[in-house]
Amino acid sequence: MIAPDSTHLVDALPSAIDILADVERAFAEDVGPGDATADLLDPDATATAVLTCREDAVLCGTAWFETAFRKLDANVQIEWLAKDGARVAAGAAICRLAGKARALVTAERTALNFLQLLSATATVTSHYADAIAGTKTRVLDTRKTIPGLRRAQKYAVLCGGGTNHRMGLFDAMMLKENHIIAAGGIPAAVRAARAIHPSLPLIVEVETLEELAQVIEAGGDRALLDNFTPAMLEEAVRLTAGRIPLEVSGNVEIDTIRAIAETGVDFISSGALTKHIRAIDLSLRLNL
Repeated sequence: MIAPDSTHLVDALPSAIDILADVERAFAEDVGPGDATADLLDPDATATAVLTCREDAVLCGTAWFETAFRKLDANVQIEWLAKDGARVAAGAAICRLAGKARALVTAERTALNFLQLLSATATVTSHYADAIAGTKTRVLDTRKTIPGLRRAQKYAVLCGGGTNHRMGLFDAMMLKENHIIAAGGIPAAVRAARAIHPSLPLIVEVETLEELAQVIEAGGDRALLDNFTPAMLEEAVRLTAGRIPLEVSGNVEIDTIRAIAETGVDFISSGALTKHIRAIDLSLRLNL
């Protein structure tokens, strides 16, 4: 697995326990009490298999894939020809397997589901990261993830060249419009947030340049610029002068992200990295 970057708000690297829990949950819904069709096979029969990628992609999810097969056959042999974060071309072999035939056919769908999904997240992220290459801006993920697979998808974002935002509602404070209204304005909201959770990163959403000035004065850790026009973004960068990081959200698309980055903002967050995805086309072919 790839190592975390010091600029991440969170460490999304999943543990072996996290991965096993994901796989066991997937097996519970797919295999249940047993694979009825696999009962046709001789329990002692062995087979080999080759995993092929049918389209250009960024690979991610090898640990989940491997854990699925090892859960059913501890002695399965898996030879990886590419690692997480690698760009693989259409038609490329990704790995070779050898083990019990029953285990290979039973674990196949669960293993592929993880690898296809996480590779899709990594691939989409790579498109966004490539689009802003050469700028200082980093692309961030969001909390718009598949329920139960947030840490896995955030790890995939890292593999695609993105940066992780907060893991959830517990590890950073983000003051949005309703929080600010309820607290009586930005200065009061920032003071209250610091008093309650002084050690947590504090991000404040703003909709105007005047609100941005208030965040800087109040001592927020980061300003979230919501639906700013390009002219407003340029003025925000000038006004801030590097005193706090600036994050852009809202109306971020692959064809607009470059222009946003070129204004000089520090981060651009997009839910598209984890929700606007299509499973990567993979094929696992057995040979008895």
